Amino acid sequence: MMMHPLHMPAYEAIFKAAEKYMRVRKNDVHIPLSYRFALELMEHYPEVNQAVVAAGIILHDIGWYAIDEEEIFEKGFSGPDILTSDVRYLHESEGVKYAKPLLASLGYDEEFIEKVCTIIDGHDTRKFAKSKEDEIVRDADKLWRFAVTGVSVACDWFKMTPVQYAQRLEDTNIEQLHLPESVAIAKRELTATRALLLAHVL
Repeated sequence: MMMHPLHMPAYEAIFKAAEKYMRVRKNDVHIPLSYRFALELMEHYPEVNQAVVAAGIILHDIGWYAIDEEEIFEKGFSGPDILTSDVRYLHESEGVKYAKPLLASLGYDEEFIEKVCTIIDGHDTRKFAKSKEDEIVRDADKLWRFAVTGVSVACDWFKMTPVQYAQRLEDTNIEQLHLPESVAIAKRELTATRALLLAHVL
């Protein structure tokens, strides 16, 4: 079986360099799963800058490392305006701060770093995407929620049962996706998740 080009050592090096920043908020689960969805989406959009998407999805949430985990869940996952809470903006700006020297240390040039950081800065709070690469990262970031692992993890963040959280995803999250392929993936994953978790019983 041929290795996907984005599984080349260059991208593994970004993962390894960012590893310490992933040990918060289950990002060591969320980010690899989101990366897989980004790879799947890029199969449909071969014209995009794959390196920018790969770096963007690997690094998009590393800024949570700078924020106390209790504060993350208190302010970033509860209340009516969670996507515009202070910690949401902070994790984006801190992510940019971490990503710039990290990518520079791996030999990436300023133009590339700026493209990646433009995606990181606003991936949760901005109402629109700035490029196709941005759309893919933003959608891949959300798609992990629909998989059984995402539902299992995130339902606790929102103080819901898995079945309740699955319904929330259907009601409010599918409509937030940019790409038709993302919508199809979300529905596929959610159907499988509900079957695995016996949603028709529980």
